[in-house]
Amino acid sequence: MAASDETELLSTEIVNRGIIEDSPTFSIRVRRGLPDFLSSVNLKYVRLGYGYLLSHGFYFVTAPVLVVVFGAAIGKLTWEDFGLRLDLANAFLLVGLSCLVLYVHLHLTPRSTYLLDFACFRPPDHLKITKEEYIELARKSGKFNTKSIEFQQMVLKSSGIGDETYLPRIIFQPGYKITLRDGREEASMLIFGAVDDILATTRIRPKDIKILIVNCGVLNTTPSLSAMVINHYKLSHNVQSFNLGGMGCAAGIIAIDLAKDLLSAYPGSYALVVSTEVVSFTWYNGNDLDMLLPNCFFRMGAAAMLLSNHRLDWWRAKYELKQLVRTHKGMDNKSFKSIYMKEDAEGKQGLSVSQDVIEVGGHALKANITTLGPLVLPVSEQFHFFKSLLFNKNKNSKSKPYIPNYKLAFEHFCILATSKKVLNEIQKNLELTQECMEASRKTLERFGNTSSSSVWYELAYLEANARIKRGDRILQIGYGSGFKCNSVVWKALRSVKGNPGKSPWVLSKNST
Repeated sequence: MAASDETELLSTEIVNRGIIEDSPTFSIRVRRGLPDFLSSVNLKYVRLGYGYLLSHGFYFVTAPVLVVVFGAAIGKLTWEDFGLRLDLANAFLLVGLSCLVLYVHLHLTPRSTYLLDFACFRPPDHLKITKEEYIELARKSGKFNTKSIEFQQMVLKSSGIGDETYLPRIIFQPGYKITLRDGREEASMLIFGAVDDILATTRIRPKDIKILIVNCGVLNTTPSLSAMVINHYKLSHNVQSFNLGGMGCAAGIIAIDLAKDLLSAYPGSYALVVSTEVVSFTWYNGNDLDMLLPNCFFRMGAAAMLLSNHRLDWWRAKYELKQLVRTHKGMDNKSFKSIYMKEDAEGKQGLSVSQDVIEVGGHALKANITTLGPLVLPVSEQFHFFKSLLFNKNKNSKSKPYIPNYKLAFEHFCILATSKKVLNEIQKNLELTQECMEASRKTLERFGNTSSSSVWYELAYLEANARIKRGDRILQIGYGSGFKCNSVVWKALRSVKGNPGKSPWVLSKNST
């Protein structure tokens, strides 16, 4: 990108203050924007998308063929054949063909994965914190110098976060040090709160849950958080339990992917997925500016999802999983270290956020949606896209490649609510409307960045406002350390309205 183009993406407030000259670490606010999706498209991700499509196409091709063959065989029979003239051999042949078609349908065709319901936990009101109160408590804690306080104040001002997000007050206490006890207590409140709600809503007994997946980025205890859930709810002794750690904000969709695969291995089971982050363990008490950004954005939250691939569950499920694509850029050093847990010069631990994180995330997002495109876009959009690619192979051509209209593939978008800056860049590059971004912006304002559970608060917002109609397609996008970008597509099986007694948005619905 040309130097003049980069200057347009800088914050004029920072440049005018001269912060870059005073402190080199302050360059964390001087970020590059997302790469222009119109400028280049990597064909290997296009091929990867069509590879996914063809790998699943076998089932959609063979099933109709078998139905046609079976129908032709039945069509040759007359009513007399079903009478006394039907001998024993023909009867066995007919039954055999029927059993074959039923076997192909039940055993060879992949089972659908259903989302029965989900629940998002809303922390108690005494944990609410305004931006002004945040700065005041940070100043009184005695842990931050003047430059750090001013930096956090500046970040919060342009963050897109409102004055009703949740933080554990203990982190602001003078002399506070992170303890496992505090981490476990916060995790218990968040996880149990979300799981209690999902069990009450679905009326599923804990002993009926055969698969359990818990993801939390920073806090990893022994016994694990998944073991803590098993102990609290007394799950079955043969439950398949998994605990995902260190995978950042993208781990929620990874957990859904793992649940889908495990349900295929254990058909007819229930899978409980819990996504959360423990803020007291992501909190940084030092003065390195690149490690203070997570303090400004991360807030308390958790979501619990109950999935099943039992064929009879389609009638009561809310959503059906249609596609899931995962992209990992960890082979690139800049991507790998863009979000990195480390210790500062004083030995204080925290998450370091690189100045390249938005650029890195943009490349991962571009790769992911390029792979997803062939699976979800209408044929007309794919035709225009390929025609544009072929035309632009000419180096002398000044026209830009055609970027498909993803609004034709989805009715709703739930993009991880990281920051106002990131959401603005994604909206511009994907040419999304304000309505498409509403759920993400409202979630960022009301709950802040709740990490991997953020996309579920966004879906809960859409439900609370009666936006979900039968047949609607919802795209959830999560991205995080590694660097990873994951996407999942859900199809609404019925028109959905949020449960007023369980929705985290019930108190703020009128204000939205």
